[in-house]
Amino acid sequence: MSSSIEQTGTDVPAGTDVPAGTDVAADRVVVFDTTLRDGEQAPGIALAVAEKIEIAEQLARLGVDVIEAGFPAASPGDFEGVQAIAQGVKGSAIAALCRTRAEDVDRAWEAIKDAQHPRIHTFISTSPIHRDKKLRMTREQVLAETARAVAQAAAYTDDVEFSAEDATRTELDFLVDVFTAAVENGATTINVPDTVGFAMPREFVEILDAVRARVPGADRVMWSVHCHNDLGLATANSLAAIRAGVRQVEVCVNGIGERAGNTALEEIVMALRTHAPTLGFTTGVNTREIARTSRLVSMLSGYSVQPNKAVVGGNAFSHESGIHQHGVLMERTTYEIMNPEDVGLAGNRIVLGKHSGRHAFVDALRTLGMTLDGPALDRTFARFKDLADRKVSLTDGDLFALATEESGSSSSATGETWSFQWLAVAGGTDTAPRATVRLGRGEESVEADGTGDGMIDAACNAVAKAAGVDANLIAFQVAAVTPGSDAVGDVSVQVEVAGQRVSARGVSTDVVEASARAFLNAVNKVLGGTAVARRTDKP
Repeated sequence: MSSSIEQTGTDVPAGTDVPAGTDVAADRVVVFDTTLRDGEQAPGIALAVAEKIEIAEQLARLGVDVIEAGFPAASPGDFEGVQAIAQGVKGSAIAALCRTRAEDVDRAWEAIKDAQHPRIHTFISTSPIHRDKKLRMTREQVLAETARAVAQAAAYTDDVEFSAEDATRTELDFLVDVFTAAVENGATTINVPDTVGFAMPREFVEILDAVRARVPGADRVMWSVHCHNDLGLATANSLAAIRAGVRQVEVCVNGIGERAGNTALEEIVMALRTHAPTLGFTTGVNTREIARTSRLVSMLSGYSVQPNKAVVGGNAFSHESGIHQHGVLMERTTYEIMNPEDVGLAGNRIVLGKHSGRHAFVDALRTLGMTLDGPALDRTFARFKDLADRKVSLTDGDLFALATEESGSSSSATGETWSFQWLAVAGGTDTAPRATVRLGRGEESVEADGTGDGMIDAACNAVAKAAGVDANLIAFQVAAVTPGSDAVGDVSVQVEVAGQRVSARGVSTDVVEASARAFLNAVNKVLGGTAVARRTDKP
């Protein structure tokens, strides 16, 4: 990044000031964000290229050092997304993941070669169960693949990261041999993944201490960790690794990712900031962009943030107990160890109503860090006016949810996708729920009826019928964007369409309408070609 961030009294240079794989200040922790790679591999997430670029630009604005943009060999869609990010996003290093296969390494380089700071991240499984059951390879074969792939990557770029998948369940002697081969052949960053979230902090540190002591040239490379949260220990393990001398940590926004997710970016960054007086570590992250980044990833991925999520959850800075309220009113730090403003939660500053004009609306979006133009702005402003007729005032949370849904649903629009026009539902205690929906596509307009177990089920069935697809609602979650009976409902769904499972979101003051919009957005992801199959063999 071009600017520096003041953090605990020290100006901390952002991403580009820390060339990966080289010496950095002893107290500087490199933040490697894998939201667009490991995060997107969470079930149901299928981001369009435009959505990936939007998230990547926000990650660069946040100040992460490295953005792992994807797995180019996984699919043409992944390749296109990584290439677009490499060509358009500046400031952070752009990494592409690849297996040790020669064609994967070539594909990764092809995708990121135009990046300002390209990194190839290659990996191979090393644990006995992975070698025997998945790879069906011997130790010697794994060593040979490691040496060849790292050397191949190093011929393309001087920024090469190597990961030993399932490192924490790998025999220590063999792990040392693999890392030695990687360092000898040009790896500049060595990553030690706790791929299945198995390790405990103490034993994880013992592994790290041992390999760093025994690998020749260990002092010449950056050491990294990538922890999963299967036992809820991802953040604890990552912090223990940093205290043990590791200087790169791999994270995801909101902790999303495979199974129980990855180490949460916001938890690591704010833990280091909060404990800076005793730990003495810094990052290049502009913490005031954390909340905005969290909201963007949540809206575009379709993965809601749990209310009690550390740092970015809706309850993270809320106080209901009378004792707590009294304490906070007297002195905020009695119950808040972080200042909400430091993570970008300064309260609802924007309140717009039905009399607000287009200029005020655009300015409000700009304040939230969002820029829309053309058809996307027209649709969003029309939706805003419609919501303002139903709700006395709209807060910044309402606006962010609305604008993100509209821009996200249109980012992959093709001639195959549908727009939502209107919905009518009827039903009651003794009446079967029924819904009628109208969808539009170009000059075409289609109406369809649907029934179901409830009004939401009926509305989703009507959408599927109108769109002419076989789609089933798999999971459903609803949350209020803001308090009050007139709150905008934020609905997150997982939908199975034509054998593909995708996530999407929709917003409205009417929960049934929000559900239908979310369902349609999921259908459009498949029709628009943004839901793509991905390989799952990764660290």
